[in-house]
Amino acid sequence: MAGRRRPDIQEKDLQGFKHFKLLLPALARLHDNGCGRDKAGNRKLHFDQYCALFLLYMFNPIVSSLRAIQQASELAKVQRLLGCPRASLGSLSESARVFDPECLLEVIEELAAELPSIRSDSRLKDFQQILTLVDGTLLKALPRITEAMWISDRHRAFRLHTQFEFDRYVPMRMHLTDGANTGESDEKTVLRKNLLPDRCYVMDRWYAQFSLFNDIVSAQSSYVCRVRDNSVFDVACDRALSAAAQEAGVVQDAVVQMGLSSKPGARPDHPIRLVFVRVTPHEKRNHRKGHTGAGPSDGLLRIATNLMDVPAEIIALIYRYRWSIEVFFRFFKHVLGCRHLLSHHPEGIRIQTYCAIIACLLISLWTGRRPTLRTYEMICFYFSGLATEEELLAHLARLKNHETN
Repeated sequence: MAGRRRPDIQEKDLQGFKHFKLLLPALARLHDNGCGRDKAGNRKLHFDQYCALFLLYMFNPIVSSLRAIQQASELAKVQRLLGCPRASLGSLSESARVFDPECLLEVIEELAAELPSIRSDSRLKDFQQILTLVDGTLLKALPRITEAMWISDRHRAFRLHTQFEFDRYVPMRMHLTDGANTGESDEKTVLRKNLLPDRCYVMDRWYAQFSLFNDIVSAQSSYVCRVRDNSVFDVACDRALSAAAQEAGVVQDAVVQMGLSSKPGARPDHPIRLVFVRVTPHEKRNHRKGHTGAGPSDGLLRIATNLMDVPAEIIALIYRYRWSIEVFFRFFKHVLGCRHLLSHHPEGIRIQTYCAIIACLLISLWTGRRPTLRTYEMICFYFSGLATEEELLAHLARLKNHETN
């Protein structure tokens, strides 16, 4: 029956709490956050406990809503092992407006520091900079969230700006803005404010802006960015193509002059190299009204970079791996549950987003490898009591054997 109420969560439905021991000491620093106005000491649900319950939601398919989190908090086992009191729906909802999500960034950085680099492609072994894939994605929100800008009159959304480290396969920076990709919410503007040295930023066409390229170089980093098919340039020097480059589909490699018609302050202040790669175009599937898409590809990728000494086939390979961030967004929304927002408050959405990053880091730390759908499913089976610890370890051993063979 469609309207039948789900059965209450039982203690036997949840297990695997010992793996949270890695996390709880890191969260302990958050305990007093949001207590500044609580002079009487009446606060029962603290920030560290709130985050622990969010992570319980992400690793247990049985805990599938805010109401289910509230039910789980009533279990003596959850209260004892996560240090959480019984939480009312009102407390869970109010917490999104009380706690400071930015405090979680320190926890993320600390956990990320424990992750080893996992560069799986031997062709990139000599590349020294940190490959950082950059893009944004929309998180749909309910119309009553007045803080969000709208994509259309019917669809409101927040935009999640992400810097994704390819070698560790985790997002290292995520910033939430309204859904309009303009002004302070423009993906280029957000990236410009968060540039770091010794990175190679890998970007799609929207980021193709000469002033942004200049800022990246000024930050002592580099970029690999697809530019638009109608980009105007003059070839200053054609470079010879190696057999490896031709095999990778590279048809031209040239140092070019670009931005000659732009205002002086908006022109490139460094040499730009264009690598042209022949690809098979795919059908552009754009469901937005107003023809807001970039249009179909002509089968030739134009990749701009300031890397002059890296082989053309490696430039093409680096850009090809940009797709990894799209795979992560799917994992983030559909697997970690961030397609369903537990809070309708911007700060609550930030907390859920940062907890999802922590979940990705925990999977990598627990398993010693990149988070994948199959591994995440196995961990969920373990936490919900459907798989034993021995079966989880056997799954991880099979992965290790597959990687070494």
